[in-house]
Amino acid sequence: MAKRVTVSIPDILHEKMERWRTSFNLSKMFQDAVAEAIQKKEDFQRRLREDMEMGEIVERLKKEKAHFESNWHDKGSEDGLLWARSARYEDLVHALSRDPTADICHDDVLGEYFTETVKKNKMLESSNGSTKETLLVYLDGWQKSVEEFWAAVRDKL
Repeated sequence: MAKRVTVSIPDILHEKMERWRTSFNLSKMFQDAVAEAIQKKEDFQRRLREDMEMGEIVERLKKEKAHFESNWHDKGSEDGLLWARSARYEDLVHALSRDPTADICHDDVLGEYFTETVKKNKMLESSNGSTKETLLVYLDGWQKSVEEFWAAVRDKL
């Protein structure tokens, strides 16, 4: 059984439809267009299920996340070494003993440095969860690099 549907169209299209009404089966055209649009959506959903199972998607995203985090760890490590090479002795000692759970941007000694670093690196600036994780990965690389630098110079002081 067929159902009636009301469709809103612009005035100019209505005028053209009236002129060409006898040349087209407008009801059939509408049915075909809607059926095609729905079929495309259903095909996409089916391909999504068939072509790539959720497990495969998760594995791919895990690999991408690991690569992404590795890049931020490396960036933190590079920045940490640059900072350590020009840091004052007191600042190095402070950085080595800082609480890793404390908000680094509010640290008395390192806060200004990290506030600027966060501003320069937009991925570190936002307050959403994934960006907080990114900042922690970056800080881990930074801290480890400072510790490695200290281990290399401490016996020479």
